[in-house]
Amino acid sequence: MARIRAFENAAEVASRGGVAAFGAALGSDARVRGPLHLSTGQEAVPAGVCINLTKQDLITSTHRGHGHTLAKGASMDKMMCELFGRATGFNAGKGGSMHIADFSVGMLGANGVVAAGIPIAVGAAHALKVQGRSNLVACFFGDGAINRGPFLEGLNWAKIHELPVLFVCEDNRWSATTSTDAMTAGAGPLARAKAIGIDGVEVDGNDVFAVAAAAASLVKKVRAGEGPQFLHAITYRFKGHVSVDPATYRDGEEVARALEDDPMLRFEGKLAKGDEERIQIEVQSEVKAALDAAATAPWPDTSSAYTDIQDTGSGRWLG
Repeated sequence: MARIRAFENAAEVASRGGVAAFGAALGSDARVRGPLHLSTGQEAVPAGVCINLTKQDLITSTHRGHGHTLAKGASMDKMMCELFGRATGFNAGKGGSMHIADFSVGMLGANGVVAAGIPIAVGAAHALKVQGRSNLVACFFGDGAINRGPFLEGLNWAKIHELPVLFVCEDNRWSATTSTDAMTAGAGPLARAKAIGIDGVEVDGNDVFAVAAAAASLVKKVRAGEGPQFLHAITYRFKGHVSVDPATYRDGEEVARALEDDPMLRFEGKLAKGDEERIQIEVQSEVKAALDAAATAPWPDTSSAYTDIQDTGSGRWLG
């Protein structure tokens, strides 16, 4: 959780044009080009879920996927390099924040399209079943995704074929700049999953221990061949939709209440004396190293501009 929070804080500063707050004199190129979708405040969900996964298990993510990537065990250095657009990033600087993937740890990719990770997760789970493998797929998505077609299609397919998927709804209560309650009919995510026949639980997504316990129970069922399961984790996004969004559309009292319920503060209250300081020193050192690595890494060579892309066959783009 501390690694995710520290990374998001550093990435946020870099996306606003600087990294001076982290004591790194890295020059004018030490920045992220373009806004980021930060997961600040939601750290307990990926941490609590991914601690129950093996390296061979798979995950799919969202446009807000830094936390999932780190929790699955991916390199902080390589992710920062990707955000900086450097050749040493996960996707050679071409994917950026919304398209990070690291197959070596089972991270099948972030996704810029809301709900698009759901059918990818279901497809991966179907492949695991066909191959006779014992691994599962954890599929992270937001509350806004439940109002899109892939949610119904993906959950239906997963249940029809009893696929090894743990669906994880990170309910941060905001769909971009609109309150999800204002655009969602009925009793919400878990009720919709149960209507399709997928069982699950609702959990306090700011309590990492509660998330971990609920995920452990559901993962056990998936591994036992009981089909897809659903975890509805209620949390809150502290930041705006993107890193340069002041989120003035939100009520200040609502945000203040959410900040008082910070999952990091809850966790710190359970730490032994001295552990919090030790953890913070470790993660700040790791973030500083990631920033240094990203600022000094090489840019992609121009010769790679037309590699890793789809050729439609028309030839018009060659112009």
